Amino acid sequence: MWWPFLISLCAVSIYASPPIDRRALVARYNPTRNASSSTTPMQVGNGNFAFGADITGLQTFQPWAIMSTWGWKNDSLPAGKTLADVYDYTGVSLDNHGRLVEYMFNGAAPMQQWMISNPNRANLGAVGLVFWSENGEVLDITESNLTSIKQELDLWTGTLTSSFALAGVPIEVKTTSAQSVDSIGVTVSSPLLESGRLGMSVDFPCNDGSLKFADPFVGTWNNASLHTTTLDASPRGNIHAGITHTLVNSTFVTSIGGDAFTIARDSPDAHRYTIRPAATAGVFSLSTTWGLTSPKSVLSPAAISLSSSKTWEQYWSESGFVDVLTGSTDARADELQRRIILSRYLMRVNEAGDYPPQESGLVNNGWYGKFHLEMFFWHCQHWALWNDWDLLLRSSDVYERFLDTSIARAQVQQGWPAGARWGKMSDPSGRSAPGQINELLIWQQPHPLVFANYEYRAFPTTATLRKWEAVVRNTADWMAAFAWFNATTGVYDLGPPMYQVAEDNIYNNTYNPAFELAYWRLGLGFAEAWMERLGEPVPSNWTIVKEGLAKLPVNNGTYKVFEDVNDDFWTDPTYINDHPALAGLHGWLPPTEGLDLETARLTTEKVWASWNISNVWGWDFPLLAMSAARIGEQEKAVEWLLHPLFQFDDVGMPIGGVRVPTPYFPGSGGLLYAIAMMAHGWDGSNGTAPGFPVEGWNVRAEGLSTAM
Repeated sequence: MWWPFLISLCAVSIYASPPIDRRALVARYNPTRNASSSTTPMQVGNGNFAFGADITGLQTFQPWAIMSTWGWKNDSLPAGKTLADVYDYTGVSLDNHGRLVEYMFNGAAPMQQWMISNPNRANLGAVGLVFWSENGEVLDITESNLTSIKQELDLWTGTLTSSFALAGVPIEVKTTSAQSVDSIGVTVSSPLLESGRLGMSVDFPCNDGSLKFADPFVGTWNNASLHTTTLDASPRGNIHAGITHTLVNSTFVTSIGGDAFTIARDSPDAHRYTIRPAATAGVFSLSTTWGLTSPKSVLSPAAISLSSSKTWEQYWSESGFVDVLTGSTDARADELQRRIILSRYLMRVNEAGDYPPQESGLVNNGWYGKFHLEMFFWHCQHWALWNDWDLLLRSSDVYERFLDTSIARAQVQQGWPAGARWGKMSDPSGRSAPGQINELLIWQQPHPLVFANYEYRAFPTTATLRKWEAVVRNTADWMAAFAWFNATTGVYDLGPPMYQVAEDNIYNNTYNPAFELAYWRLGLGFAEAWMERLGEPVPSNWTIVKEGLAKLPVNNGTYKVFEDVNDDFWTDPTYINDHPALAGLHGWLPPTEGLDLETARLTTEKVWASWNISNVWGWDFPLLAMSAARIGEQEKAVEWLLHPLFQFDDVGMPIGGVRVPTPYFPGSGGLLYAIAMMAHGWDGSNGTAPGFPVEGWNVRAEGLSTAM
């Protein structure tokens, strides 16, 4: 009776789901505009470098930034101060259970603010179009002079095409970014080129750290005396010209190639240079490369375009993919799919660099352009679930790079007996900016253990174990040292002093926050398992602390934000007005030792009913969605990801909302993490797309990994 088997085999081959038509689905959401936005640009980039464009495909009318992971500068020191004052800065000493610990805040005001705002991230420049009249005069053209405007970003190739007309004469600009170097290629097509009436410009702003949030634009264009530029117009190989830009003691170099041209400074007191094509042809191509030094050669515009199309096609084709649209009847599927596709593009442009991303990626500057290590999870952990390991591995070794500075912070500055304490608001030096929250926040501490664990799940080798060994060991050593044994209660407490996730507690009398207790247990468990896999002895203090940590604080059937908060905190706006981490006890985190699942469910539902949702933002909504998915409330999970206050604009930029400027990319990273978890599942989940409702949704996932 072999024929039933043959029938079933045929049925599988005939009715198995075909592969997702990825290209068609991506192309469906190519963003288009017919006018420049005043809040967000169109972008091309490679993760370490991004170019923000207005409606011309360049920065002709809007000074959108050209930003990088490497472009940092220091402002001049306060009057009368030297670098010795930076090194000699001391903060405040706080009591930590009978021992004074030094924290870097409340120091001398001029130096503290300088250290907070320096270094700051620089806008590398602007590239725009220049228009001339028939008699050679530069025309004062505004966007209102353009007609027939159409702009489209081809997500599959990373090509931005901008077409418009000036006085009825068509102009088309194609803009792409190289993927292995920090260059853009621009190809302009227009009859205006044939008559010598169209060219380009390169301009350089003054950058400083005077603004905590430099949004939507970075730098000023009217302080020419505060910085210098120098033009080298002598050709060198395929580099036709180079411009050196110096801001205080930082120097950046722009190298220009492509078709032949002439270049000249507009005026002696300006930093704008005009480029005129040498030939009167209908097409003109230019490449611009940015760096700290001048390269030996630059890519041609054609090579940049090829680099872009090949890399983007590989990205869309070979890593994870989720289709929530095809076959779904729920009307919300289209918007959710749009958010997924555009977030995947923008995260590849803004959040795939050699360092953790800043909150606004490479669009503008928030917090002086510095990155926040506690947000590294929300920015980049999704890369693991979507199997973009080539991208995640660019930045995840930051823990190895910052290990020495983190050990110094823990043991030299603060006097802990062992371990590394990870900073918060950081720059590429590994230094954390002074500040109460910067110094006292603790929930970033277990993050490297999660990054390490995901990497081991993907690459379960001895090499992975050895690679992370020092980071794991020092991370867990400090976690164990920070926990204080309370002889009165017989348990280990967390804090004080400390700030919990929501940063809304009184730091010097708060202890045992629920989320941090659960995360500490999870992290120490990961560290124990790491040593066991290596065949190394597990330090006994790790186990003693993990097993002896205080129980999660609970009252009247729900968990509390921290142990000493009033039992009626659910009605106190102070504690229900920020990140709802209580819902993350079972959702963001997998179940941890001692967690009661029924209490966690009741707590999550209490958060939904009581929290001031109008004052949450960004990654809070994916957090709430993951919690809903874990407790079987799939409809609620979708609702959180499409909540009216969780918005993405026409090009997919995550809107900051009530608390932070736009864009706020932890919202995008959180969305993608939640989508992967809901579509592919988590440890212990059952069925296909366990985080989505069955009714109305047809969800297919390819190439994803299981969430913890």
